[in-house]
Amino acid sequence: MPFAETPLRDTYAAAVEQVAGRTLDALRNGDGAAAIVDPDTAATRPLLAAVRVLGADLFAPQLFTGAEPDGPTAALLSEGRRAFPAPAPASPEAELVIGWQDWAAGQLLARTPYGTAGAQPAPLPDPDAMGWQAWSVRMAQLSALALPGLDGPVHETARTNTPALARGTVRAMLRRDLTTAARLTRWLARAAADGHPSRLELEPVLERIRLAGDGSARTGLELEAARRLLLRSRPPTAEGNRAP
Repeated sequence: MPFAETPLRDTYAAAVEQVAGRTLDALRNGDGAAAIVDPDTAATRPLLAAVRVLGADLFAPQLFTGAEPDGPTAALLSEGRRAFPAPAPASPEAELVIGWQDWAAGQLLARTPYGTAGAQPAPLPDPDAMGWQAWSVRMAQLSALALPGLDGPVHETARTNTPALARGTVRAMLRRDLTTAARLTRWLARAAADGHPSRLELEPVLERIRLAGDGSARTGLELEAARRLLLRSRPPTAEGNRAP
């Protein structure tokens, strides 16, 4: 009964947005604040589903300050992964996306007492094999991997295919798919932080998405992560440190 499912779907979507908002607030504070969820909060199914959806991004507030993932959030994510196993993929490409999302979360959980690192999935095909349009869509779905302290084959393919990322970003902007554009801009910012050309002027892109986007906390989290990665691409200041 689809009408019965709609309120439940809305409840889960609201939980994702709430957790994303708390994560974004902690990231903006810039102090690596631990536990984006109150330890006394009951682990309801919507909450567990929300942390499962956000995955590695839950630890962005810590990773951007050089801190380790916090225990309460790791415990909640571990419980969420048990409560909501990976869904059955609709295609081999979707299976790779799910696998890499889970790999990223597992890598971070392995730094805590609440998980162990899993094996790497198969590499994501490059743009020549998939076509740059389809490849950029898959990379957008993997934007949570674009975090400090995570690196692997997906990051390498992003670094070596910045022209395809830039083309995907422009295409998404023209199609007014600003969520996809935000996620691809985040990858371009990560590539720039790793010393590779971003191929686009990213600041105006981020500002356009901020002004014209959906205003959701999830999109805000993508934009803030991209902004902070972009700051890391700037040359050292006169004092010998990176720009703040």
